[in-house]
Amino acid sequence: MFWIEALSIVVVSAVISAYSRYYLHMMQLESYQTDGYMRWLNRNRDKLMGWTLNLGVLATIAQFLLMLFLNMLFGDVWSRIISNLLVLAAFVAVAWRLNLVQYKTPEKKPFKMTPRMTRLYAALALVALLGCMFLNSMGVPVYLMFVGVPYLALVAAWIMSPVEKGINRHYLEDARNKLQSMPELVKIGITGSYGKTSCKVILAGILCEKYRVYATAQSINTPMGLTRAIREKLNDTHQIFIAEMGARHEGDIKELCDFIHPQYGVITSVGEQHLETFGDIQTVAKTKNELIDSLPKDGAAFFGADGGWCDELYERCPVEKYRAGLTGGFLSMYAEDIKVGSHGSSFTLADAEGGRVFCRTKLLGRHNIQNIALCAMVARRLGLTLEEISHGIARVKPIEHRLQLLDGASGITIIDDAFNSNPVGAKAALDVLSQFDARRVIVTPGMVEQGEKEEKLNRLFGNQIASSCDIAILVGHKHSRPILEGAVEAGMPQDRITTVANLDEAQGVLAQITRQGDVILFENDLPDNYSE
Repeated sequence: MFWIEALSIVVVSAVISAYSRYYLHMMQLESYQTDGYMRWLNRNRDKLMGWTLNLGVLATIAQFLLMLFLNMLFGDVWSRIISNLLVLAAFVAVAWRLNLVQYKTPEKKPFKMTPRMTRLYAALALVALLGCMFLNSMGVPVYLMFVGVPYLALVAAWIMSPVEKGINRHYLEDARNKLQSMPELVKIGITGSYGKTSCKVILAGILCEKYRVYATAQSINTPMGLTRAIREKLNDTHQIFIAEMGARHEGDIKELCDFIHPQYGVITSVGEQHLETFGDIQTVAKTKNELIDSLPKDGAAFFGADGGWCDELYERCPVEKYRAGLTGGFLSMYAEDIKVGSHGSSFTLADAEGGRVFCRTKLLGRHNIQNIALCAMVARRLGLTLEEISHGIARVKPIEHRLQLLDGASGITIIDDAFNSNPVGAKAALDVLSQFDARRVIVTPGMVEQGEKEEKLNRLFGNQIASSCDIAILVGHKHSRPILEGAVEAGMPQDRITTVANLDEAQGVLAQITRQGDVILFENDLPDNYSE
């Protein structure tokens, strides 16, 4: 009897481990944060009450019933052997088929078997094996363990948490020591609800006119992301280090500042972003201001003039401070005579001392001109002339997936703003789309991570779509419902709105309806952990 029980334990725990890859991927997309993974589980109750539950319960019941029936025919030993083999074979076949059906959506951000994921996977496999052994010792069919598959990633993460914290501390300390060995390095921290990555790229492009600059790639803005960047990319030839700083919880920016110790701090914006974790915009503002609170007495702070929270934080700032934006008045740097086009913009950059210089940029949208003015002020403080700044601005290339203009097939123009979406960014994207004298199409799933305001904000987004777009393709039937209602409410004919399940279906619709000369805006692309 031992061999058949051992076979069941090994096979079922192996199936559980294989099935758990999907859930480990979601954990990876949530940056290995258990609270984020729990929120994902709460948003996806079908993953808890779906086939992992059904198959685990059904196989357990089948094992009991089949064993009882066969016991009457063959006796206890053979009934256990035959029922185990039959149910085990059926379980493996059905689990394999369901895995193909339930999780068949192509991955936008592929699962990566990093060293951390390898350790997490090993812990999960061990938990699955021990769980099956425990159930078997209690006389319970091991298939019942399959019910807990969605939670095994969570259990494994809790088990590995002390190990990962120890490993992270080692690497972080190594990066900290490297920074301390470069006392002449100028360190700039950039944070904000939106515009962080854009400002980082713009500022690096301008400062390269005079300095050797290292700015973290893409949207690297977490402690371990910055740690790896510092250890692998930063070197003694660099004079300026620009660190993007992201946050989803109060205290996240302080943690990064305690690590980096920036001399200069840039706050691009304060808005309704990540409300799912922050709760309210007051907490967002407080968290972003952790960057300013961390600056040394001889440091300097830079704020994007937004007529709201950034202005309030500017007034509170106790160190040397500057404000930049799109109007004059009390700003240290501002853009005027702005001419926004469908393929770029021109403007005059002016400072508080009366200096002026003409600028051109390939970046789209007035909000990007505000970002440029903010970065220009930082560059001015670091000793660049207005002419050097203008030359640097002209060299800045469009930023990938952030209002990036692309030429599509058959004379179609594509505006790729798919990185993420927020209320200000979405409106800015629609303003850019409105500059085109063509049939305007939007493909969007709307905004996420907006907490209790998400439905309201997406409904308002629908209102804005109605006045800016000729055709709307909404991605995700459940999530995009408020956008649909907002667009119809604002007068957009419902026959000009199509709702699809995923981006692949959206591409199919576009292939049928688009024609030469159309302009298509891709506004946001939901990551795998938000796919319906």
